[in-house]
Amino acid sequence: MEAKLSNGIFRKEKLSNTRKQKTSDKVFDTVIIVITTISALLCLLPVLNVVAVSLSSNSAIISSKVFLWPVEFTIDSYRAIFSDKSMMWSMVFTILITVIYTVVSMALTIAAAYPLSKKSLKGRSGFLLVIVITMYFSGGIIPDYILVKSLGLLDSMWSLILPGAISAFNLILLKSFFNSLPEGLEEAARIDGCTDFGVLIRVVLPLSLPIIATLSLFYAVGKWNSFMDALFYITDPNKYPLQLKLYQIVANSQSLEAAFAEGNMSPGLLPDSLKAASVMFATIPIVCVYPFIQKHFIKGVMLGAIKE
Repeated sequence: MEAKLSNGIFRKEKLSNTRKQKTSDKVFDTVIIVITTISALLCLLPVLNVVAVSLSSNSAIISSKVFLWPVEFTIDSYRAIFSDKSMMWSMVFTILITVIYTVVSMALTIAAAYPLSKKSLKGRSGFLLVIVITMYFSGGIIPDYILVKSLGLLDSMWSLILPGAISAFNLILLKSFFNSLPEGLEEAARIDGCTDFGVLIRVVLPLSLPIIATLSLFYAVGKWNSFMDALFYITDPNKYPLQLKLYQIVANSQSLEAAFAEGNMSPGLLPDSLKAASVMFATIPIVCVYPFIQKHFIKGVMLGAIKE
């Protein structure tokens, strides 16, 4: 009888502890959801403000009525951008550079990461040490400029592609992914007569599509958003990438605002509306690419971090 009572009491205590655990888990999940939602809104609010300003009228912007929703809706700023031939050419040129840069960078990264993932490679530790050092130390802006100039790449689109073609971080990430692949697959392919290059093309790369998509996105976004290299190496306005054009618009906004205040500029468009529209014009294309590779992106990041 006493044993039954003790068992009943034990079960009730266990059930009570389980309910308390579930309650605490729900509270914890609710707190996490609230914090995540607030963080997402804090990141989203500036974007909504830029969109609203780009679609609002001059009078609404001057009177500071615009916050998260367009006031007196208009697309004059976007019409001005699309009618600017230099801006449209910068978009085409930036897309071309981004595509070429991504292809070249991925080819070089794969060519370097695959042999470094093999323990049989002599001097592998030394190569990896040199690569890791470049993540913390660089030659500096002036040596980089002298190197690009000595190679005859100034004012060339290749000055925007070759100097930063390989990222040490991406290379190490891809090497870690190659290390996580089963060695038996490569051995079976070699037994079937594949060379090292055949193993890479027919076995390794098809299994590496998630990490390749991830690193391609890293490279593409990095090149799309860069403007410092163009600022240093490019002087021909016809070779200005989109981000450099955007940088010039933002940098000249104060003088434009002063001219507008003094009445020396046509009141057709405000600098703020042009800046906002230019930012959205430069942001939307790369944002549209992400949904198509989101699944591969998340999978690739997780797989690349599993095993060294």
